[in-house]
Amino acid sequence: MRFVPGNRHAMATKAGPGSAWVDPAALMRIQNLELRAKVVVEGFLHGLHRSPYHGFSVEFSEYRHYSPGDEPRYLDWKLYARTDRYYVKRFEDETNVRCYLLVDLSRSMAYGSLAYDKAQYAKTAAATLAFFLARQRDAVGLITFDERIQEYLPARFRPGHLHRLMMALEQAPSGTSTNLASPIEQIAATVRKRGLVVLLSDMLAPLDLLEQNLGYLRSRGHEVVVLQVLDPAEQSLKWDQAAVVRDLETGRRLYVDPVAAQRDYHQRLTAHLDTLRQICAKRSIDYSIMTTDQPLESALFDFLHVRLHRSRSVLRRTTVQRGAGDRSRAP
Repeated sequence: MRFVPGNRHAMATKAGPGSAWVDPAALMRIQNLELRAKVVVEGFLHGLHRSPYHGFSVEFSEYRHYSPGDEPRYLDWKLYARTDRYYVKRFEDETNVRCYLLVDLSRSMAYGSLAYDKAQYAKTAAATLAFFLARQRDAVGLITFDERIQEYLPARFRPGHLHRLMMALEQAPSGTSTNLASPIEQIAATVRKRGLVVLLSDMLAPLDLLEQNLGYLRSRGHEVVVLQVLDPAEQSLKWDQAAVVRDLETGRRLYVDPVAAQRDYHQRLTAHLDTLRQICAKRSIDYSIMTTDQPLESALFDFLHVRLHRSRSVLRRTTVQRGAGDRSRAP
């Protein structure tokens, strides 16, 4: 499919207030990954400007003291009422974020009940985040992995870096099993400056050491976001008749009875997801599930919404601490 900019709205679907979001099936027919990401980001920003969320396209970061010449519309009057001081919202175009994208390209990511698989969707999501952050002049890095690390690009913002990142994402799923510990250990060991780490994976791997590894990453000061990518069929698993199936990662062939398999599968999946949620909640890690039939714009919106909420939480804690400090110094 050759993409013509003027035809963008012809393949868009309504998915939110004031926004036209691109159907994932149509999006995946765009062969060039960087162009695919550009379509999502531009459609996302265009939708925001036409929606009640106008102004959210630049991610809120923190507050700073008001200075003469600042835009009065960015004054926070609620904060003024609490502190009796003028503060102006500060945005990410005034700061720099250092972000690492960890993308799972193991064999299980090659599964797809739609016209595309989980790996294509995860790579497109990663490319979209990279394109958006680069547009904000933030440094973006990449690690792709299966049972070992395949590609590693340090977080940078410079000419040509985004293109190299896109080329690294183009590789097909390979290897066999998923080793979630390896990329997390790599980031924790090599990245000294605090940053944002986004893990994109189906997370269909043993979780035994995940809490320990994510905890180590959090202890180094990094913010962590887990985006679990699942195919819709993996959540429902509807089977009508017995069959012989092959495990994508081990190659084993197994006879499956549909009734017993569905019951056992749903129990195991529910327990697995509950454990994953508990691990993330315990470590203050943002976690969400993305199904491959979900428009990529909604994933980007959710990502920014989480970042905005996290920034405000940090601000509230900082404000309380400063207020306590001011009271302790009062005569």
